[in-house]
Amino acid sequence: VQLQASGGGSVLPGGSLRLSCAVVGLPIRHYALGWFRQAPGKEREFVAGISWSGLSLDYADSVQGRFLISRDNAKNTVLLQLNSLKPEDTAVYYCAALYARYNEFVSKTDYDYWGQGTLVTVSS
Repeated sequence: VQLQASGGGSVLPGGSLRLSCAVVGLPIRHYALGWFRQAPGKEREFVAGISWSGLSLDYADSVQGRFLISRDNAKNTVLLQLNSLKPEDTAVYYCAALYARYNEFVSKTDYDYWGQGTLVTVSS
């Protein structure tokens, strides 16, 4: 199983990026999915999560209203749209998957599979 995150880069404050995570080796339709980030010198933190159905979403307070998580089961991909970026959003962003079957929930902690991360740098 591989989770391949991409779309990171350098952007000016106020800019936008779209992160993508392609999942290889398992069908994501029964998985809750999430995005986490880790800034230099800090612990990894939850950013956003989406349930297996796509009906339940959850966001960290720091990104609420600026980031949008979505999923495309046909493409086996989870996306994270980052808008109104701030310097404090600078971090390595990781995607993750948790087997949920038909249980409707968003996890902020434990996940079964993790991607390798993509770097987002917000700086003027």
